[in-house]
Amino acid sequence: MEYISTRGKVEPIGFIDAILMGLADDGGLLVPKHIPQLSADTLQKWQQLSYSELALEIFSLYVNNEIPRNELKQLVDDSYATFRDDAVTPVKRLNDGTYVLELFHGPTFAFKDIALQFLGNLYSYVSRKTNSIIHILGATSGDTGASAIEGVRGKEGIRICILHPHGKVSKVQELQMTTVDDANVLNLSVEGTFDDCQRIIKELFADVEFKHRYHLRAINSINIARILAQTVYYFYAYFQLAKNNQAEKVNFSVPTGNFGDIFAGYLAQKMGLPIHKLILATNENNILERFVQDGVYQPGAFRGTHSPSMDIQVASNFERYLFYLYGEDAQAVSATMDQFKAEGRVVIPADKLQAVQADFAAYGVQNEECLDTISEYYEKYAYLLDPHTACGVAAADKLAVDGELTVALSTAHPAKFDESIRLRSIEQTYPQQIQALFDKPQFQTVVGGTNDEIKDQLVKFF
Repeated sequence: MEYISTRGKVEPIGFIDAILMGLADDGGLLVPKHIPQLSADTLQKWQQLSYSELALEIFSLYVNNEIPRNELKQLVDDSYATFRDDAVTPVKRLNDGTYVLELFHGPTFAFKDIALQFLGNLYSYVSRKTNSIIHILGATSGDTGASAIEGVRGKEGIRICILHPHGKVSKVQELQMTTVDDANVLNLSVEGTFDDCQRIIKELFADVEFKHRYHLRAINSINIARILAQTVYYFYAYFQLAKNNQAEKVNFSVPTGNFGDIFAGYLAQKMGLPIHKLILATNENNILERFVQDGVYQPGAFRGTHSPSMDIQVASNFERYLFYLYGEDAQAVSATMDQFKAEGRVVIPADKLQAVQADFAAYGVQNEECLDTISEYYEKYAYLLDPHTACGVAAADKLAVDGELTVALSTAHPAKFDESIRLRSIEQTYPQQIQALFDKPQFQTVVGGTNDEIKDQLVKFF
């Protein structure tokens, strides 16, 4: 297994080099040179596996023995031993047609833990094995930061700097990041939006000389290891329904901001998992919905919503999907991304739009509709949705078809977004780990949104 860039100007590299490179040195994103194909017989055998056993099988396909199997198993077991539910990602039934895949049982109560507990341990492993310096740089719209920090805090040989948009994450998300007082952690609160933070990250990683001089490594979903880790729970959820003979036509509805989580589902489907439909659920920042409907990818005005982790206009993983949409033609992808950089928009031809609409359905959830869904499911089923999961459930309801099952990805514990939930006069009890955050001091530096200001902070920290 080798990894190549969506823009075609990086020689094929192995798994460890791929996770260390993060963003490809030509500005593209790394993808597997080929996607492993799974037989029906393999899928049948995998149905009986635990989550960690399944993760080991899937990672083994992509690691190519660069990590001995017994050591990879230890990494996987250590990563998922921190989860509060034995199933890691349990599937819960809401009604006859709708299930939720609970992805929030990790240390920071968010789906990002599933990939970042593994990636944190993986970076620590690589640092020890290769005696290399790991300086992690990431941006967060809320959940990635806390999960990434939790994954590497206190670990020898690793430093981590996380950028988040000042005042634009929930209070719990902010506290989970900024109450960490470890010498290897730096939180930068950036005056701007998440898109500004993400742009800075990509531009600093694209500065190859700076990236190499300061040993910068990626924790965001530009890192292919993030995507691979997230494919596992699509398989696991499908198998839980298949065991009960419920897997006739199974859809997944995915709250989507950066396109990483739904791209993991797309990858699972291309590996052979018989997903019927991938539903892309957005909020009022609905650039991706418009792309699926009209074939136009163009950022609009930023909208602050009740689902702030999805308040994203430019989806960093979109380029990976373009690579497959254009038949793995790196030249076409480069031209398309150059056009986007120059004109601020991409328009795809009719035949490509037809392919997009075969791959995805999409629905943009309005702010009040999100809150209505929280109220409805709480009243009908005594199940409390966080506002991002509510977008996934609302999209599932909107696009539901009789005789199909839809699994909505539940991306965070509702305690992380109490500001939104209180708008519907719903009281909840915080888990003890979250309640304790409110009594801790915070450690963060507020900075302007320019590359040079961030660089200055990094040089001092690293």
